[in-house]
Amino acid sequence: MDSVYPSGQPAPDNDPHLREPPHNFQVEQALLGAILVNNLAYNRISDFLKPEHFADPLHGRIFDTAARMIERNQVVDYKTLRTFFETDETLVAAGRQNYLADLAAAAISIIDAGDYGRQIHDLFLRRQLIDVGETMVNDAFARDIETPATMQIEMTEKKLYELASAGQIEGGFRPFKMAITEAVEQAESAYKRVSGLTGVATGLHALDHLMGGLHRSDLIILAGRPSMGKTALATNMAFHAARSYREEFDESQQAKVADGAVVGFFSLEMSAEQLATRILAERAEVSSEKIRRGEMNARDFDQVLACSRELEMMPLFIDDTPGLTVQALRTRARRLKRQHGLGLLVIDYLQLLQGASRGREANRVQEISEITRGLKMLAKELDVPVIALSQLSRAVEQREDKRPQLADLRESGSIEQDADVVMFVYREEYYLTRAEPARRPDESDERFNERHDQWKQRCEQAYGKAEAIVAKQRHGPTGIVRLRFEGAITKFDNLPADDSYVQDQY
Repeated sequence: MDSVYPSGQPAPDNDPHLREPPHNFQVEQALLGAILVNNLAYNRISDFLKPEHFADPLHGRIFDTAARMIERNQVVDYKTLRTFFETDETLVAAGRQNYLADLAAAAISIIDAGDYGRQIHDLFLRRQLIDVGETMVNDAFARDIETPATMQIEMTEKKLYELASAGQIEGGFRPFKMAITEAVEQAESAYKRVSGLTGVATGLHALDHLMGGLHRSDLIILAGRPSMGKTALATNMAFHAARSYREEFDESQQAKVADGAVVGFFSLEMSAEQLATRILAERAEVSSEKIRRGEMNARDFDQVLACSRELEMMPLFIDDTPGLTVQALRTRARRLKRQHGLGLLVIDYLQLLQGASRGREANRVQEISEITRGLKMLAKELDVPVIALSQLSRAVEQREDKRPQLADLRESGSIEQDADVVMFVYREEYYLTRAEPARRPDESDERFNERHDQWKQRCEQAYGKAEAIVAKQRHGPTGIVRLRFEGAITKFDNLPADDSYVQDQY
């Protein structure tokens, strides 16, 4: 078959100053010919190749028509397709009514159909990259006050990510044998770990026992009312994972995570310095207030200094950029995994993220739904657990029992729907200390003292204690875990074995 475009025009001269978008018409012709000769060739490329991937629009139309006929169990060859293309203006104008027969004559073996299809797809992605680059350059020259450079960067990153997602032609069905092998390898890894967990350990024994650690590709929502200790609990988990990080080498001398995790922490509310102060206070057991105000004695300062040297080498990375979009967060997380590895991602907190729908007709509920879906997709893509903190609605404050419920998740039911685990932080001490009984009119001293003593007794019982309520878990039971909480150093810790319990049902 001669090297002539379907339009009938010869290929242009090789002008060194002329750069055409990447394409290969001969490969497209050969693949279409293979499909016309043997319809089974279509099965090798049907899951990733689309009509718009062809550089020549006519080739795309031929592929689209052939695909629809094959999916209807109709025979496709140059004779049956002629009915649809005998009056095609492109072919008639070029005087090439026998073009379909020429395609069949240029057919390749069915064995090579997959390789030819992948090359067509790769050239399509290259053309799309050129479009993204040209758009980026033109937008940068425009100097539009409504779209600052940072927004242009995020828009370009979003387009590149969408292009990367569209470019993934792997996937599809896998034999169950492969899934079983991976499950056994994960069980073997847990068996060999000191903690005996399949996921990343939190350092809170009762919670790890209930959840089995933080599992890869899970979206974990950690919710609570203000001052309950959401950030403190997330920080404690992140610190323990980073401190426990350890690698080992397999038979081929490839590094493999043996315990702990490299942690990425997106702190949208607190600065990196404030977060570091919290971790330092917890480790040195010196009040964060003392550290901030400089009210430490010599012993405290020496302890802080010694702990800071110990913490310097921890694989914990903090990004405190405010107002991040999900697209920007995804880009930074992928970059961190590529450069340093990543085993756990923490986001403080979900409602401070921005979705692509902001500023459009979509309301806040739709935006939160988009954010939670994006975080779940990110957890699966990076294959790491993602902990996203979330606020609760004020409905909690209106009830006598102020333990949170799934219905209290703020602004969107999609948070509960998309999450693999929903966990609440609850401290009864916080509410009790603010509910000191007042003397009622005409109440006797004896009755008032009795009520006040009962309140003091409840305060003493609740002092320094907190609850982690696992209200939803795809992989296991729900329950309530009691923890110790030291407010001065914002630290959650294990209670003694006889005082820590897990309720089987929530």
